[in-house]
Amino acid sequence: MLSPKPVRSEERQVVSNLGLVEIFDTTLRDGSQLEGISLTVEDKFRIAEQLDLLGVHFIEAGWPGASPKDSEFFERAKTELHLMNSTLVAFGSTRRAEVNVHEDTVSNAVLNADTSAVCLFGKTWDYHVLEALRTTLDEGLAMIADSVSFFVDHGRSVHFDAEHFFDGYKNNKDFTLRALDAAANAGAQYLVLCDTNGGTLPDEVFDIVSDITTRYVSSAASPTVSIHAHDDGACGVANALAAVRAGAREVQGTINGYGERTGNCNLVPVIANLSLKMGYETVERENLSLLSPIASTIAELVNMPLNPQAAYVGSKAFTHKAGVHTSALSRRSDAYEHLEPATVGNKTRYAVSEMAGRTAVEIKAHELGIELDSLAIAEITEKLKSLEYGGYHFEVADASLELLMRQAAGWKQDWFDVDHFDIVVHESAGDVGRFEKSVTLSTTATIALKAKGISYTETAQGNGPVNALDNALRQAIEPLYPQLKNVKLLDYKVRILDSDSATGAITRVLIDMTNGSEVWTTIGVSDNIIEASWQALTDGIIIGLLRDDQKSDIHSDN
Repeated sequence: MLSPKPVRSEERQVVSNLGLVEIFDTTLRDGSQLEGISLTVEDKFRIAEQLDLLGVHFIEAGWPGASPKDSEFFERAKTELHLMNSTLVAFGSTRRAEVNVHEDTVSNAVLNADTSAVCLFGKTWDYHVLEALRTTLDEGLAMIADSVSFFVDHGRSVHFDAEHFFDGYKNNKDFTLRALDAAANAGAQYLVLCDTNGGTLPDEVFDIVSDITTRYVSSAASPTVSIHAHDDGACGVANALAAVRAGAREVQGTINGYGERTGNCNLVPVIANLSLKMGYETVERENLSLLSPIASTIAELVNMPLNPQAAYVGSKAFTHKAGVHTSALSRRSDAYEHLEPATVGNKTRYAVSEMAGRTAVEIKAHELGIELDSLAIAEITEKLKSLEYGGYHFEVADASLELLMRQAAGWKQDWFDVDHFDIVVHESAGDVGRFEKSVTLSTTATIALKAKGISYTETAQGNGPVNALDNALRQAIEPLYPQLKNVKLLDYKVRILDSDSATGAITRVLIDMTNGSEVWTTIGVSDNIIEASWQALTDGIIIGLLRDDQKSDIHSDN
């Protein structure tokens, strides 16, 4: 009897469409409150364009009047931002206590941003009304009602952000519900239940949101219930999904989970889970494949590397290392993947290491276009285990792994052949010690090599041994291979592997290089840091020359 075919989780989803859940992105406002993020006005425009491309329903771009950058953004957005899919939202607060809303400077600054939608936060926890605002509960309710009415009367769609909603509900449910009613009766189209402190758990969220959605399901106002979760309890995404199951039809959050403290609910897995696993509509189905590239682009724009293990969109989200996994995947692509990576714009990767078996080596070779017979595959598998036992780490140095595989297939680079090199470090210092007087260091490298049948000896200086070696090597071969001018060193990392050996320890060096369009990583391991660096450096230069050759072959084929 044949075994049943495994069914991917997206094929098991509810067939019937459960309706639309709107996506409200606050990366430009709440997300920018993460320590280390400082967006320029131009950054905000570029991020807004990416969010519009993804097709989120609302883009909350900041608080007009709160900072010169936010004020400039909204003023320029009137003529310079052309959204095709999303609605721009200005954020603000309810009016100040004991101030007429028409005279409130904060309210008027938000109104003058001239967005069709606004999001107003107001206090719904009695503790905050009494202690933070230092006013009465009745005035707190009036502040909400007056502010919502003010914007509704001016033709704005209003999201009422019920700040500290869950804490308020658990501590004084009566006042919190009266606060929601004040907003709903004044015309708020969305009631945003905000877990401001981020400590509520999914079961609590489900029960409380169920109570709220039931409360308004047949009300005259009939506002949409929204969830705004923070991740202080590592439950931001889970809380958002629980709220949707309980009837919420909008989720607020940020791309990649940026936000104050531990961050906001991450919209990337929210969108993917709701659309692919739970049977709801969010962004347009064809836009789901943009999740990975847009998450990466926004990570670049905020100048924070995307977590490689980020669900759905990280570079390692569909990377397989264990031999049993790669073996199974070679026969069934869905054996160890919960969905097809391309659905979210990602791809399957295989990390080859000492844990990998022959299948992983074979798959990796196929990816690289390298033909290996069974004997070569077996030899590489054993060599990998031996080298990694000695300190190599090929899963983070794909470029050096590629060279190892090419050599096993009989390939040999013929661009240059180094005979030997010498390093001289000269230090000049006075008698008073280095902390009282600057030390002058000079490093000189001399390389003897053969390239294109001619012997060369070149000497160059650098700000250290690695830089001097790089300069001397390039001085010798760049005239022969001018394409190397485009190959740049991006990063140089050193790790001591056996610290008990002190200065005689084994050293691992990783070097990142780029030719402007690709980035690759090479590795060197030795008890001599200069030798380890030289291994990684020459591997990186060889890959740069190889990539240029491969590019030339593609152009000639065309």
